Amino acid sequence: MITLKRTIAVATTAGLFALAGATGAQAAEPTTPVVKKVALTPEQKAAHEAAKAAHKASHGARKAAHEAAKPAIESARATFKAARDAATTPEAKKAAHDAFKAAVATAKAGMPAKPVKPVRP
Repeated sequence: MITLKRTIAVATTAGLFALAGATGAQAAEPTTPVVKKVALTPEQKAAHEAAKAAHKASHGARKAAHEAAKPAIESARATFKAARDAATTPEAKKAAHDAFKAAVATAKAGMPAKPVKPVRP
């Protein structure tokens, strides 16, 4: 009886290792084809460099607009905190919060959209 149990245990273990080995071999196979980089033509390279420069410029403009909006948002936040502390009713607190949200929305309206990175052709 003990020999039968050992034989079953060995067979089960061998089957599990065989199954795991097959699964591991399938996982090791590459799933996506390897894309080889090709040399760009001078026109493609110039276009890509121009796109990178435009992206860098728009990123800088967005960053500058963000820095310019910071003082306005901080001022609105200070005004909101003072108005909230002075408010005695929930309606007054809500009005102060709505005014703060409107000031932030106005400040953010002047910011350009986030630029999209150029893709290598």
